[in-house]
Amino acid sequence: MAYSTLVIEAGIARLTLNRPEVHNAFDDSLIAELNAHLEKLHGLVSAGDVRVVVLGSEGKSFSAGADLNWMKRMVDYDLEDNLADSRKLAALMHGLDTLPCPTICRVQGAAFGGAVGLAACCDIVVASEKAKFCLSEVNIGLSPAVISPYVQRALGQRQMRRYALTAEVMDAPTALSLGLAHQVVEHDALDNAVDSMIATLVKGSPQAQRATKALLATVAQAPDADATREHTCQVIAKLRVSQEGQEGLASFLDKRRPAWTSPEEHNNAAEPRS
Repeated sequence: MAYSTLVIEAGIARLTLNRPEVHNAFDDSLIAELNAHLEKLHGLVSAGDVRVVVLGSEGKSFSAGADLNWMKRMVDYDLEDNLADSRKLAALMHGLDTLPCPTICRVQGAAFGGAVGLAACCDIVVASEKAKFCLSEVNIGLSPAVISPYVQRALGQRQMRRYALTAEVMDAPTALSLGLAHQVVEHDALDNAVDSMIATLVKGSPQAQRATKALLATVAQAPDADATREHTCQVIAKLRVSQEGQEGLASFLDKRRPAWTSPEEHNNAAEPRS
């Protein structure tokens, strides 16, 4: 039985957790499925077949974190078993974080534990007013270890210390104020908001978006290093002389749409829902 689905249409990939009966909780099978989907998506994005990835889930909750039955099995795991499990989860976070195209996380309800990591690994988080986020691990004697680099990047070190140590629940407005969410909308407007964001993203050059994601990852490591400054110069110079860069400049000067956003392609990619 599949615990997730991947549907690709008109360059938009929708990766969906589909275990609503257990609030889309993580277990080893779901993690393995998501890793396989992400491996496929990396190839499709590189080939130019996918422009945007939307991560979402079915049901009331986005994800409740670790599955109870999986946690029961973990009780009997030795150190090596736990390391193997953790490395698969780490691969999932890294695979999502490093997808070359823009990614949107659609959060309709509770996002607990590792699910906060999924949100933090996406470029844009669009949340329902009913969404809640919680780093709940310390309440069961654990730590948000694997997801910590991504969540701390989103929250900042100071806020991460608070919420990782207290396991307080962040409501949607709090997540927005802290930078974990980018947009909070009425629950019934969530899908329209996601589709509107897709429509905005597909206006951009696919090549430029891939280059920008890679650039920002590099800049974050050493923002003021000589090598970083030279790298930024190399990136913009190469984009300016590239085919898409030349088309983008020409279309701007000619006051027309660039070739990658023909009206037909734009409309097919993301039609806001009525």
